[in-house]
Amino acid sequence: MLRIGIHPQAIKHRVRVGKLHAVRRGVYAVGRGELTPHGHWMAAVLSCGEGAVLSHWSAGSLWHFVSPPALAARQSQSSLPVVRIDVSVPGGGGRRRVDLTLHRRPGLKPKDTTRRDSIPVTKPVLTLLDLASVCTNRLEAAVNEADKLGLVDPESLRGELERYRHHPGVAVLRRLLDDRTFVLTESELERRFLPIAREAGLPLPETGRMVTGFRVDFFWPGVGLVVETDGLTYHRTPAQQARDRVRDQAHAAAGLTCLRFTHSQVRFEPGHVKCTLAAVAARLQARGRLAA
Repeated sequence: MLRIGIHPQAIKHRVRVGKLHAVRRGVYAVGRGELTPHGHWMAAVLSCGEGAVLSHWSAGSLWHFVSPPALAARQSQSSLPVVRIDVSVPGGGGRRRVDLTLHRRPGLKPKDTTRRDSIPVTKPVLTLLDLASVCTNRLEAAVNEADKLGLVDPESLRGELERYRHHPGVAVLRRLLDDRTFVLTESELERRFLPIAREAGLPLPETGRMVTGFRVDFFWPGVGLVVETDGLTYHRTPAQQARDRVRDQAHAAAGLTCLRFTHSQVRFEPGHVKCTLAAVAARLQARGRLAA
C-alpha cells in the first residue's frame, strides 16, 4: 500500500473504521477480520517476505495429504491463529515469530515451490519429505493420499529422492518405500487390515488385482482367498450391496473363498478379524494339501 502511494495515516484510518483488519505485521484483511485456514496460511506467508512458502504440516494440509488443524482465531484484534503455521524462507535470516514455525532454508529453490489456491507452497514431493522429517506415524497415509489425488506415485517419488539426498526426511521416506510390507492401498481400512493379515499368518497379498472380472482389495492366489474391506463411504447403498453380492457369487463360482470385513470390525475388532482369517486360511491350506 505504501508503494502505490497510500499514506500511513490513511491506512490507520481504514483500520479504525473497519475497512482493513490487521492480521499480521504489514498484512491486512479487507472488509472483515475472520479468516479461513487458507486466509491464515496466505497471511503467514506474506508476512515472511519474498520467497516465503507454506511448508511441512501446513503444506500437507493444503495439499490434503494430512487433515488440516482447526485454525481457530484468538480473541484479539490481530485475529492470529492459535495453531502454529509452518513457513519456509529461502534465506538464513528473518525475525522470529511466536505463532509461526519458521524454517530457514538457504537451499530452497523456485523449482521446489509452486502455488495452490494462490498460496505459495512447497511442491508435493518436497512436502512429503518435510513431513518425513517431522513425523513418521502418518507418513504412509500421506503417501497414499498423495497417490490417490494423482499428485505423486511411489515410483516417481522414489526417483526424486536422489535429487533431495541431503534432506533429513530422505532416509525415513526411503525406508517406507523400500519396506516389503508397504503395499499401496486406497483407504485407511486397507492400511489397518494388512498388519492383521500378517498376524494371522498370511503372506503379503496382491492388492488391486482383477479377479473373475472384478477389482478386489486383497487376493491370495496360493490359497484362493479374496478379502474385501467394506468402508462405509463406498459400501452403504442398496445398489452397491447388490453389486457386492454379484461379485461374491462370481468368486464362489470360480472356486474362490471371499471374506468381507466391515469398517467397524477392522477398526474395533481386529482380534475377531485375525482369528477368522487364520481359521479360513488353515482350512484352505489343508484342502490344498489334500488335493495335492
